[in-house]
Amino acid sequence: MGTPTATDAGTQASGDTPATGPHATAAQAATAGESSPGPGGAPAAKVALVGVHGFGTHHLRNLGRLQTAGVVDLVAVADPNPPAAGSVPETAHVFPGLAELLAETTGLDLIIVATPIQTHAPLGLAALATDADLYLEKPPVASLADFNRLADAAAASGRSVQIGFQSLGSHALAAVEKLLADGTIGTLQGISATGRWVRDRAYYKRSRWAGRRTIDGVDVVDGVATNPLAHAVATALRIAGARTTADIASLETELYRSNQIESDDTSVIRIRTRTGLPITCALTLCATESVEPYVTLQGSAGTAVFHYTEDRLTVETGKGRTEEVFGRDDLTENLLAHRSNGTPLLSPLLDSGAFMLVLEAIRTAPLPAPIDGEYVQWEGEGDSAHAVVAGIEDALERSGAQHATFSELGLPWAASAPHVFSLPGS
Repeated sequence: MGTPTATDAGTQASGDTPATGPHATAAQAATAGESSPGPGGAPAAKVALVGVHGFGTHHLRNLGRLQTAGVVDLVAVADPNPPAAGSVPETAHVFPGLAELLAETTGLDLIIVATPIQTHAPLGLAALATDADLYLEKPPVASLADFNRLADAAAASGRSVQIGFQSLGSHALAAVEKLLADGTIGTLQGISATGRWVRDRAYYKRSRWAGRRTIDGVDVVDGVATNPLAHAVATALRIAGARTTADIASLETELYRSNQIESDDTSVIRIRTRTGLPITCALTLCATESVEPYVTLQGSAGTAVFHYTEDRLTVETGKGRTEEVFGRDDLTENLLAHRSNGTPLLSPLLDSGAFMLVLEAIRTAPLPAPIDGEYVQWEGEGDSAHAVVAGIEDALERSGAQHATFSELGLPWAASAPHVFSLPGS
């Protein structure tokens, strides 16, 4: 099968669409030559963006900021659905897919892929066959086998790959490392990640891959822990020092769903690192209301709570309570700095290995157990209606605090049981 085009990231895909309007011609894109100098006289990095809808709109805004600063030159974008008028520079050429973009565009420094999960592997591999570095949105790919293929391709090409776990750019992570090293909360005994968000029926109708485990035999794995609240899992793993596949000693899943979908929307993932540290991720998209997710560090002399979407760190010990909001490094800028002066990547591909074990455990687990309708209340009307699992807020807190699954807590709707994932090589 050939390299697929960039499919929609939240809107319905259309057929191949020729460039229209005031954008550069293909010949101009292919012969753009050196970009204008950026700050300090360095040439701006030539960038292509694959996927301009959904989260791609975030990248468009960020690239616009960086282009204004003279750091990048967005020379081309690819998406079967044309970008909104005025959303890309007039000098950028619009292509229906990455294959067409690469056929007519040379000299790229960076390719950003922000497309649906099931396209990440083929598009990432196609990008690594060029001389450009790669920024790949999370989750990296939809299976551990694809992750290994991508890692092999990156190693063979010598190109750098940054994975879009934006929370890993938070300066709060360095503060967490310091408080652990200083013994501020005593000995670290466990980590929990808690996420309670609301997603309505429309969320699962926004694209044909939403809430799917597979499409036409192709892995998607669009579940609560692998996509909407993937940062909760990735951040907890990073704080625990679990980066690669070798850092995980055991992994269990307990998956449920209230919505009429294939994937899980309410789940517990229980992990133990090679150092023996327990990590429990209790997550739902069926809460009463959306609350900023957080990672809790459970220490022998206190706790630290990191609200990663806000870069906010709260520490409570016998000496009292402190709270601080930190800054954050942009992952695109970090990758550009890595290219220019060797600055370490904040979210390199291989450091997603531990997360990919979680995704693989979910991918290969039994189908999510449906939650009996007796314990699900629907709030709102029509496509705006969203499911609320009875007592879910308390269940999430207890799960994280006790490192227990929903069935182990004896919840009346938890009819499943923890599923043990067989680690590779075990």
